[in-house]
Order: sequence, then C-alpha cells, then structure tokens
Amino acid sequence: ALHQTHLSSMKHPLNVTGMTCVHCEKSVTRTVLRWDPQAQVHIDRAHNRVDVDTDQDITPLLALIATEGYPTTHAAA
Repeated sequence: ALHQTHLSSMKHPLNVTGMTCVHCEKSVTRTVLRWDPQAQVHIDRAHNRVDVDTDQDITPLLALIATEGYPTTHAAA
C-alpha cells in the first residue's frame, strides 16, 4: 500500500498538454505545490499525463496550470 499523508487524499489523473521539456515539468510541479503544498505529483511527460494526489477539490488547479500555458483537463482514470 502506498503511504498516504491524508486518508482522504485521492489520485486525480490530469491531461496536461504543452510539457515539452524538464523545465515544463518543474513548472507544472511548482504550480501544483503552490496550490497544495501537501500534494504528491507524478508526471509522465511522454503521455501528457500528470497524476496529482490531493485531498483538495481539483477543479481550481486545472485553471491554474492552464494559466501557466499548459492546457489541462481531467484524464480518464
């Protein structure tokens, strides 16, 4: 079992386009952690996939990442 800091934490798969380099990954990660410092971020750039483990409502985060220049939608789980 994965160690979870919050029992209510959920994994949210996101589709993030425009991540072309490591800098992009860092930028997206920074945006997530500014929004929720407790969040866990897993990025699979080759598949435009970002998994965010958080106990927050994920909706505002989509707009925040998009504002950074990476259009973001919910991915199919």
